[in-house]
Amino acid sequence: MVLPQLSSAQVSGPYVPPAIEPKQSHSDDDPVGRRFVPPLSLPPSPAGVESLMKQQTQKEEGASGLTLESLLSMAMESNPTLVQAQQQVQGTLGKAIEAGLYPNPTFYYIAEQIFVDSSTDTDTPGEFQGGAIQQEFVTANKREISRRKYQQRAKTAEWLAVAQQWRVCNDIRIHFWNTLGHRQIVDIRRELLKAAEDKSLTTRERYNLGQATRAELHLSNVALQRARLSFLNAENMYQSQFTILSSLAGLELDPQPLKGNISEGTETLIDFHTAVEKLYSDSPEVLAATAKWQADCITLERERVEPVPNIFVKAATGYNHESREPVASVQVFMEVPIFDRNQGTILQAEADLARQNAEIRRTKLRLRQELAVRYQKYLTALQHVIEFESVILPEAKAAYSNQLDAYKEDRQNWDDVLKTQQEYYSLREQYVQNLIMWRTNETLINGFLLHGGLNAAPSPTPPGHIDSVAQPR
Repeated sequence: MVLPQLSSAQVSGPYVPPAIEPKQSHSDDDPVGRRFVPPLSLPPSPAGVESLMKQQTQKEEGASGLTLESLLSMAMESNPTLVQAQQQVQGTLGKAIEAGLYPNPTFYYIAEQIFVDSSTDTDTPGEFQGGAIQQEFVTANKREISRRKYQQRAKTAEWLAVAQQWRVCNDIRIHFWNTLGHRQIVDIRRELLKAAEDKSLTTRERYNLGQATRAELHLSNVALQRARLSFLNAENMYQSQFTILSSLAGLELDPQPLKGNISEGTETLIDFHTAVEKLYSDSPEVLAATAKWQADCITLERERVEPVPNIFVKAATGYNHESREPVASVQVFMEVPIFDRNQGTILQAEADLARQNAEIRRTKLRLRQELAVRYQKYLTALQHVIEFESVILPEAKAAYSNQLDAYKEDRQNWDDVLKTQQEYYSLREQYVQNLIMWRTNETLINGFLLHGGLNAAPSPTPPGHIDSVAQPR
């Protein structure tokens, strides 16, 4: 008897074993009749079990599904954090423009002693009518230094944007492999559920024939319900992984087939020391910290020239109605840095520079620490994958094949065949779990350990007094 596919009601509702009529017992002189032969179809052969995952993978690869490249392209266009990161670059460039602009001149209209004439006591235009213009002349090249500072901050923002791109791409890759793997786990647990149904039906028929106890019947039903819940959990996990994947791409997609092969590339081993050197030299976080340090150097230079006073020139011209002749005047003035020489802000800029110098070292050590954890998980998962492929799964398949052959030759109990079948499927699931773990950590190691593709892009501008003034400097 071939077991039917489960309907939604069967999956969600409690399992009710089918009623089976007791059969006539065989006579004692019939040794074959005393051995129970269940009226069920044989489980798939080991070769058929092994080909199940390949068939599923080929089916998904041949289907019109989503590829990793297409999802990455979608994320580049739709993930909102990448828009945020790019706009922060533009915002910092805007500060660079503003910080380098020359001060606007100030225009004055001047009217003195309006409607008063001391000689005639009659209403007149007043003693003086004219205008003035005032201009601030910036000294010590302050505006150019400020512009260089924010241009350097824009480079920091660019590296932070690159880091955000790595976060998004890494998360897309990780959850792409997770979704592929959990799709395979769903198929494995569906087969385990069928095996549990075989076991339950077999036990019930044995019970009807008086060859099993009621306790064994109850335990088989418990095992079936546990297999059913495990299958539902796998389906829920697959749905969740696909939702996460589509969200990272910036879209709201319904679950659909993915095209990819999760088991490719196990022959390549990442070297730990090479990965450390790559982090130190190419990590966007290290490069952003270095760019920030360079911006802090320019900030200190800028604050040290801040006490150099700017020169203000005011020129006025007009008509003096009392002397009846045009007049003009010029004023030149500046602020004298006697009490406030910007010493506090200079001290803050020096502290920020020293702190950022330590931040570069801290970032490298943090990345090395995270790499050690990720590399251990990567190496362990890869070792498991290789051993499963080379030894464990072939040995489990051979054991299952031997049990199946022995059963066909009446040398093995049916329960032992089902137990070996379940063990083989469980090992297949462990193999897929190790593939997922290997892919996840490989992606993070190759992607500078960056993840969090929907976290807000970090800002290149630190808080503080220097950036809180009205005119950026």
